[in-house]
Amino acid sequence: MAKKTKNFILRIDSDTMDAIEAWAADEFRSTNGQLLWIITEALRKAKRLPKKKTNMEKTDKED
Repeated sequence: MAKKTKNFILRIDSDTMDAIEAWAADEFRSTNGQLLWIITEALRKAKRLPKKKTNMEKTDKED
């Protein structure tokens, strides 16, 4: 099953956006992909990402 995504508007100063766009280009990512990567990495480092469900938990919910 695909992950559900949510859209939101982000206001960011032009210098920061230019830096993100350049970084994204260096890593062959879209700007959106780069922002998702930055946010995910920050959450991972802060140990704030939700725990992944195991196969057993997924199977239990399907019954």
